Amino acid sequence: VQLQAFGGGLVQAGGSLRLSCAASGRAFSPYLMGWFRQASGKEREFVATIHRRSNTPYYADSVKGRFTISGDNAKNTVYLQMNSLKSEDTAVYHCAASTAVAYLSSREPSYNYWGQGTHVTVSS
Repeated sequence: VQLQAFGGGLVQAGGSLRLSCAASGRAFSPYLMGWFRQASGKEREFVATIHRRSNTPYYADSVKGRFTISGDNAKNTVYLQMNSLKSEDTAVYHCAASTAVAYLSSREPSYNYWGQGTHVTVSS
């Protein structure tokens, strides 16, 4: 199973970007698909996740009200719509999936599949 993230880029503060993460490979039905990010010189942090059975989202406080996570189970894809971007949103965004944990989780150990990162740069 591979997770591939798309959609990063350079955007001005206040602008929007939409990230996509597609899972490919053998039959794959994770409980969770989500996003983490890592800014330069900082530890990776949780951004958002969605429970694929109930479509229930869960957000970090820092992005609540600005970011929206959604999923397309038929395509095994998760999206992250990022609005009202701030310079502090600049980071490498990683998608992740969990086949091990069936409840909403912001903890990295809950996720057993990780994709490569996509860079998001917000200029002020």
